[in-house]
Amino acid sequence: MCAHFIQANTNGRLHSAKEPSIAPLNRGFLYGDAIYEVWRTYHGVIFSWDEHWARLERSAAALYMTLPWPQATMLDEIKKTTAAYRKAVGNEGDLYIRLQVTRGGGAIGLDIALADHPDFVLLVQPCPALSSAQEKNGIMLSLARTLHRNHPATLNPAWKTGNYLNNLLCLREARSRGADEVVITNLAGEITEAAVSNIGFVRDGVMILTPLDAGILAGITRRILIDHVAPSAGVTVVEQTIRPEDIGGMQECFLTATTKDLVPVRAIDSIVFRTGDETVTMRVKRAFAEHALAYAKARPLQAA
Repeated sequence: MCAHFIQANTNGRLHSAKEPSIAPLNRGFLYGDAIYEVWRTYHGVIFSWDEHWARLERSAAALYMTLPWPQATMLDEIKKTTAAYRKAVGNEGDLYIRLQVTRGGGAIGLDIALADHPDFVLLVQPCPALSSAQEKNGIMLSLARTLHRNHPATLNPAWKTGNYLNNLLCLREARSRGADEVVITNLAGEITEAAVSNIGFVRDGVMILTPLDAGILAGITRRILIDHVAPSAGVTVVEQTIRPEDIGGMQECFLTATTKDLVPVRAIDSIVFRTGDETVTMRVKRAFAEHALAYAKARPLQAA
């Protein structure tokens, strides 16, 4: 089996992700009329299952979309898909699980009344991991200078939709300068988040996160950090507006994401941050690993 094999499940049918499975008239393909969520496993257990499902339902409601599958039914479909993936490749490690829901197909046209019925596609592959060098030295970010984050009054970044052009183009700019990820500002010039991660900083031992009203995704990892992990590590977390000119006063920087929990950042353009085992970021990252292990032990029914 190819090392890059990705297991797919389209409306209950298992197949390789290289095989086409939706019609050309699917609205997710034509218009980005879709929502999605990503889970990962820790120790073979789907992490934050309920929290991600609740966010999927919020995204569906925001797009006036009805999910016809009960949560328990979709959990069964996910388990079926992860089992097929593990059987196909012999992988016993932790997995990346993506669920994409489209409004379906129908006649060409923007009117949502033209849609027939929702479709889902599940994708399962290995969960990406930081290299030892990235954990020790951090990754490089660059500030987007051409585009800004969508304003919440237009296409709200709090919705996980199938339209990622804003993130994609901002990331392209950062990558053109050799960075691993991007830092995006809003129309007011405030820092929001990265292309696929929330962002935070450390100043004088305190973790500082950009506020939700800056126009960011309400990250599940970000919430767990605030509510559980940072307190267990004895670290205070505050939310406050951060502008590019404030970055120089920060000692550390990090990203939070479902697939990689906390990611240390080495620099944003020419501004360099502390990295390494003795940082606040890595202390909290270790506490996150302990939280994930305890979560997995307490929820054997979410094994996948």
